[in-house]
Amino acid sequence: MDVGTRAAGSKRPPVDKATLKAEQIYETLRHAIVRLRMVPGSVISEKQLCLQYGVSRTPVREALKRLADEDLVDVFPHSGTYVSRISFEVAEEGYVIRRALEIESIRRAAAHAGSEDIRRLDALVGDMRDILRRGALDEYIEVDDVFHAEIATISRYPRIWKFINLVKAHLDRMRQLSAPVPGHLAEVTEQHAAIVRALDRRNPDQAELAMKIHLEASFAVMSAMYEEGRYFKRREG
Repeated sequence: MDVGTRAAGSKRPPVDKATLKAEQIYETLRHAIVRLRMVPGSVISEKQLCLQYGVSRTPVREALKRLADEDLVDVFPHSGTYVSRISFEVAEEGYVIRRALEIESIRRAAAHAGSEDIRRLDALVGDMRDILRRGALDEYIEVDDVFHAEIATISRYPRIWKFINLVKAHLDRMRQLSAPVPGHLAEVTEQHAAIVRALDRRNPDQAELAMKIHLEASFAVMSAMYEEGRYFKRREG
């Protein structure tokens, strides 16, 4: 192959800067909404976002449309755009999907976990305990997600966690709401430790049971938040 052919073959398609900006805005807003830094029901100003990111309305509207498709933003023509209230039904659906995939993930992880894998998971549990000692609850969910993503990686099906991420946005907002519940995250941390012990024994049945206990107990605490009604959509029908 001559130099000209190599050069032609190495050309990359031009990058659409508007698309990159829309992706950046989408990711930033999604993270802020899921972590409740943007409160359910609060107003979103397209004009303010355009000024903040130095872009036209096109990438902002593209980002907001993607968020609306995930039910994270409500767009009312001629009225305004708002951070959506949490849908318990959508969160519950996300929980059901997550539970099914995580059970498959943990059973496979039990068959493949090595000593280094266990050390990494133990270190993450240690990070969670440190977060609780420091009272930095806003950091907990990030480490929690890394823990579960690591299990998916150990299972040799890392995309399992990517699929879970697609469906758990409303569930994550409930997780964030439940974080300050006294004793909740301390209990979650010990449930994580139990999962690691089961993986260390290479016992898929014990690992599955530990994961079920963890997910079901956590969702029970989160469900109690719905009864308070704050930040949630009203049930239809």
